[in-house]
Amino acid sequence: MDRNDTSAIADGVRQLYAGWGKGVGIAEMRRQWEHFVAPKRVTIATEDVEANGVRCRWVRASGCDTRHAILFLHGGGYQIGSVDSHHNLMAALSAASGCAVLGVDYRLAPEHRFPAAVDDVLAAWQWLASQGFAPGQVAVCGDSAGGALGIALMTILRDKSLPLPACAVAMSPWADLEAHGDSFRSNAEHDPVTQREVLLVMARTYLGRSGDPRDPLASVVHANLSRLPPLLVQVGSNEVLLDDARQLAARAQEQGCAVTLSEWDGMFHVFQLFTGRLRQADAAITEAGAFLRTHLHPRDTDRISR
Repeated sequence: MDRNDTSAIADGVRQLYAGWGKGVGIAEMRRQWEHFVAPKRVTIATEDVEANGVRCRWVRASGCDTRHAILFLHGGGYQIGSVDSHHNLMAALSAASGCAVLGVDYRLAPEHRFPAAVDDVLAAWQWLASQGFAPGQVAVCGDSAGGALGIALMTILRDKSLPLPACAVAMSPWADLEAHGDSFRSNAEHDPVTQREVLLVMARTYLGRSGDPRDPLASVVHANLSRLPPLLVQVGSNEVLLDDARQLAARAQEQGCAVTLSEWDGMFHVFQLFTGRLRQADAAITEAGAFLRTHLHPRDTDRISR
């Protein structure tokens, strides 16, 4: 595959979804998604750990600085996705940032509804602290639902008057579970990965019948974003979630957060997942890595290893 061939990836996504009929259960969907996103996993050092009861995985590029860590939160609508599906993204992020990455396999719906995922992410953060990582030595990064989880985590820490991470990266964040953005209509024909109707079903599954889609820990566009650390928001111009990213960035900026909104021309939802297969995905991860280095190593952004 040409590393600039977005159409081939888009066709593959549509073909995958076409096979998800009523006879395909959630476990099989998760398995197929993992295989589609990462059919061949890059070779890199990994270590599975249990962080306060939450399954996690360390991913460490050769020569990375293990004194600093990135807490990585995968996307998938709170129902699919894992450290396996996001292995290649985490590997590329470790190499680009020069830091160890801890991927969190938080509990998924419908087996575990809101706020189980939030609770697991907080538990993983607390475990990192117990391992000797100071908050300023840690950054938070996530894609789609994981991007929102990262924002939610930081608001919890701030509200508890606890130290915050050095910075955060939100890739294609799913920030509004009510799907109000105009881009759901304008980009409907251009985004093969997700659509408004699908996201609304996922939101109901995640929240349950009594759940509030405006809960600020679920829809972070409704959260208080003041006093959060520097934030990089990446989004594709062809995403149905384009307005989620724009609204999140605008609200963060209005409330005093140092935020950078990076829009990628012609890209669909969570295009970064296809690192190694798509030139723009590699470039976006390089951008995220540079941002992370700047804030985790403010005095020496070129130093990678001890």
